[in-house]
Amino acid sequence: MSTTERPRILVVGGGYVGLYAARRILKKMRYGEATVTVVDPRSYMTYQPFLPEAAAGSISPRHVVVPLRRVLPKAEVLTGRVTTIDQDRKVATVAPLVGEAYELPFDYLVIAMGAVSRTFPIPGLAEQGIGMKGIEESIGLRNHVLEQLDKADSTTDEEVRRKALTFVFVGGGFAGAETIGEVEDMARDAAKYYSGVKREDMRFILVDAADKILPEVGPKLGAYGKEHLESRGVEVYLSTSMDSCVDGHVVLKNGLEVDSDTIVWTAGVKPNPALARFGLPLGPRGHVDTSEKLQVQGTDYIWAAGDNAQVPDMVGRRAGNPNAWCPPNAQHALRQAKVLGDNVISGMRGFPQKEYSHANKGAVAGLGLHKGVAMIVVGKMKIKVKGRLAWYMHRGYHGMAMPTWNRKIRIFADWTLGMFLKREVVSLGAMETPREEFYEAAKPSPPPAAAKPEGEKAKAS
Repeated sequence: MSTTERPRILVVGGGYVGLYAARRILKKMRYGEATVTVVDPRSYMTYQPFLPEAAAGSISPRHVVVPLRRVLPKAEVLTGRVTTIDQDRKVATVAPLVGEAYELPFDYLVIAMGAVSRTFPIPGLAEQGIGMKGIEESIGLRNHVLEQLDKADSTTDEEVRRKALTFVFVGGGFAGAETIGEVEDMARDAAKYYSGVKREDMRFILVDAADKILPEVGPKLGAYGKEHLESRGVEVYLSTSMDSCVDGHVVLKNGLEVDSDTIVWTAGVKPNPALARFGLPLGPRGHVDTSEKLQVQGTDYIWAAGDNAQVPDMVGRRAGNPNAWCPPNAQHALRQAKVLGDNVISGMRGFPQKEYSHANKGAVAGLGLHKGVAMIVVGKMKIKVKGRLAWYMHRGYHGMAMPTWNRKIRIFADWTLGMFLKREVVSLGAMETPREEFYEAAKPSPPPAAAKPEGEKAKAS
């Protein structure tokens, strides 16, 4: 850590907003003007829109993450968690991965902790569910699904086989629809290499409490997405929810009951619960309450943006909606981070800050290889695209939105190779317990049983 007497700008969170805000601040800052410190439990940023493609093997998992120390060479990057913030003393408590917690003074503070999966007290969910918020979960889901095909192909127990080949996805937003589309695509490809498993043997189920899927692209494209998934054999149940999934026995509100070894939970997100310990003003759903200039209400040295912030949508408010708020998506996070970085510099120098205002440009979603939907806003027109063209738009938009040219090039290289080479369908499930085989080989062998005397052998016989 630095021991400099320069003012410190503390960025809590190294996700999309934290990374881009820190880069912007470092770019605009004069030499020696301040120290930028980024604290995050992980040493990398994850580009979450690519998690479904990473789960399907279309992109290498390492290309979906950006190492913080590499892209922020002029910043302090601390791997740990900010547990408390003392606003009166301007001190944050940092709990590192190893060792005792310590206090870190700051002069300016950026809250960019993002969101976590929104869950409910459903029996069995914590034990059986698989999330899709991090690259670790994405890799785990891929290995898990392929392991289920291995299991089904190797067993003679029909009940075990049926449970292994049933895949339940809860949540019909971007994350859920894109993930089930990509995973179904992968499983369909993988089944070609199994003598005892066909696509017809698998059962894919998508559940959502709302009355439509993909609400971000509008009702017509959402309906198309539903019809498209159903044409591929996916069962879509709307206006229903999951009551329980104890030991993989899934019970839905509509009465359907199935046994499944794969339950993927993508039913929305919520602000990081750690925010409640920071003493910041929070909105009704737990977001940090900010002004249109991304400053936390009632402060002049704290800013927030992204999924953990309640940011006024000035375009919507000027159009007559006083309760318009920016949705938590990558489109807003990227632009908010840049404005936030500029405003931190302006606030530090005593200059006026600018408000955040951005009109929605639309939304794109991929539903597997060569399949997608897109809604593009041009002026007052909404252009709806579906199929292969929408899939190209999805890849083009997110490929260019990926931070750093290093990662952009690697992502496009993965896609280019995928045009000529077959998809990899190998499971590396042992990655989750890499020491297990070595432990079995290295643990002491049990002592041999003592030989019985001849007399005792005779008695035994």
